[in-house]
Amino acid sequence: MWTTPEDIKAQVQKLWDRGVLLAPLAGGEPSFPRRLPCRGPDSAEVSGRFPEVQDWIARLSTAADAYRIEWRTVNHRVLGANQLPAAIWIDTLDDALALIGKRRAAGQFATLVDLTREREPALVPWLAKRPLRALELAEHWPQLLAVVSWLQMHPRPGIYLRQMDLPGVHTKLIEGHRGVLAELLDLVLPTDAIDTGHMGAGGFCGRYGFLDKPLRVRFRILDPQIRLLPTPEARDITLTQEAFAALEFPGSKVFITENEVNFLAFPDVPGAIVVFGAGYGFENLGAAKWMHQKRLYYWGDIDTHGFAILNQLRRTLPHAVSVLMDERTLLEHRSLWGTEARPERGELELLESEERVVYDGLRLGRWGERVRLEQERVGFVRVLDLLSDRSE
Repeated sequence: MWTTPEDIKAQVQKLWDRGVLLAPLAGGEPSFPRRLPCRGPDSAEVSGRFPEVQDWIARLSTAADAYRIEWRTVNHRVLGANQLPAAIWIDTLDDALALIGKRRAAGQFATLVDLTREREPALVPWLAKRPLRALELAEHWPQLLAVVSWLQMHPRPGIYLRQMDLPGVHTKLIEGHRGVLAELLDLVLPTDAIDTGHMGAGGFCGRYGFLDKPLRVRFRILDPQIRLLPTPEARDITLTQEAFAALEFPGSKVFITENEVNFLAFPDVPGAIVVFGAGYGFENLGAAKWMHQKRLYYWGDIDTHGFAILNQLRRTLPHAVSVLMDERTLLEHRSLWGTEARPERGELELLESEERVVYDGLRLGRWGERVRLEQERVGFVRVLDLLSDRSE
């Protein structure tokens, strides 16, 4: 189809969406004047659809306030020489902004650039690279710059985020923008102020030297004869990761379950504890060297994510054995099946052969689409049978 004024506007909008229009305001490559392609009629269409061609030219010409038309001459044996649009030129940035109604947004971005040049000039290239992200952050940009400046003056401060004393900057703002702050801080801080071993939003505090709230492990003692605290009733215990790692547990078995009710209802087992799991996060268990010397059992949901969590656990504790996550348990509870919202589809390299059969059956729809059996739906008789099979 022939290029219309709407097509021209859409082309310029794509330039905005890619950040091309704003980048020059922050020192990026100039974008104008810019030539845009223009699809027009061929010689057969000029001859056979001449009135339509004239209307098309009129539409392009009438709308040409913010763009310039480059013409070409087409000679026709009947119609003679005719001038047809060959390309569209946008001569200035202001013309492009006017065409798509972005002058005000560009002015706001220019203000952000000026502020950044004044306070943190090393971050101007980031603005050129990510101008639309900067516009999204415009409301909080002065506060984000304040955080960057503060950390340059106080590298690796060794305090909690809440202890930062910056007017107008609260902890939630920092926590909600850890990703972009990490990008900015990596550009301005010296290498010795950044611990590259910590990555992602969860590693923000460790990366830049803030104190982080300690990881915690919650567990229940399943053997009434084992006491870790003076009172016999103290069997549901929560410890920091460090304290859990230093624990001297005299038993031989550790169960991990992801469901709190199952955790609380888990029956007594000689020489055992049950740990309340943490989904995909097992860093709080990995430091406990003593767990490598215990028999370790994992009980999760029978769905693709349950097996993905098991797979991840084995990266930290490779000797973990799955329980009640087999095909027999799944089929015995058919009436209690639910639906998994977003199944895992990837390969899980650390599953045992029988686990892989169930996982593959789930992800490939062997028993139906997105089948799942939540662990709290498993009959408690099966739990008791399991524990009798694993008694001392």
